[in-house]
Amino acid sequence: MDLLKTINVYRRKITKGLTKNIGNSNFKHNAGFRDSDKIKKILISRPNHRLGNLLLITPLVQEVVATFPNCEIDLYVKGGLAPIIFKNYENINCIIELPKKPFKNIVEYFNVWIKIKRKQYEIVINVDENSSSGRLSTQLANAKYKYFGEIDNDIQSKYKDHEHIAKYPIYGFRDFLNKIGFKKNDNKIPSLNLKLSAAEESEGRKIIQKLVNNNKKTISVFTFATDDKCYSEFWWNEFYNRLKTEFKEYNIIEVLPVENVSQIGFKAPTFYSKDIREIGSVIAGTAVFIGADSGIMHLANASQTPTVGLFSRANKKKYQPYNNDSQAINTNNTDINDWIKIIDSILLKK
Repeated sequence: MDLLKTINVYRRKITKGLTKNIGNSNFKHNAGFRDSDKIKKILISRPNHRLGNLLLITPLVQEVVATFPNCEIDLYVKGGLAPIIFKNYENINCIIELPKKPFKNIVEYFNVWIKIKRKQYEIVINVDENSSSGRLSTQLANAKYKYFGEIDNDIQSKYKDHEHIAKYPIYGFRDFLNKIGFKKNDNKIPSLNLKLSAAEESEGRKIIQKLVNNNKKTISVFTFATDDKCYSEFWWNEFYNRLKTEFKEYNIIEVLPVENVSQIGFKAPTFYSKDIREIGSVIAGTAVFIGADSGIMHLANASQTPTVGLFSRANKKKYQPYNNDSQAINTNNTDINDWIKIIDSILLKK
């Protein structure tokens, strides 16, 4: 482990210890807030820079907009991806960005906190109750109602999918709203959504056509992932060869990671881009996406493409793709024949 990672490990432990008792969601004094039109400004706090984690709050943003259509939303995040991900979200008023590496710019770090403190909100939402920075920002912000991200036992017993990182903030927030006087909401949980424009989707189809130069439908694969989530070259080559055999009537293209590497040795036509929305538009033009648990898997899910997520860790319930005929596969207790059957069942619906 390098020095920076070691510092971050201890920093998280210290801040978690300091913030574990900060803040309790406020359910008091609900008079006057039962009218959604009176909720004008909301802060959503998710100080994280990872692609997947930012995409996973798009359902919550949609939930907030559906509940309070006239509100303006400020997002408190980290890094520079949020303006790209939320480009087509009309209710986003301001994106308050914490530096990706705050210890390299302490002045900028504190300027962000001052910016939050100066504003006035009706509601502040902390997405992840285990986020120390999220709890601190929620405590710091000026708002009558603050939801710190707690999930009670009733929610856990009622919703089998409550563990999902995109869903439990919505279940918790709905419960919070109900407690401060709003009507109960049991609507379907929104999907991850990049909100690609028609022009972006059209451009994605053009890119695919240039890659394959035929009219067959296309399967997209992403063979990379971080750490032990990345399957070996041998594993992927066996799977890729089986895909080619079973789905001869389909093209197969590989979406490459920013590292520009391929676990199948660049055997398939490849697409490489550093533009998140362009990558999403290409995946959106394919019949199904197949890839390990990663930010690009969540991007595929947010592009409204049937997504097959491959999981080797025990975190499937928390991160699995959902809606749009998407499926999650635990590769530890299934085999290649099972995976082919699942993919085939998805393609038969297309």
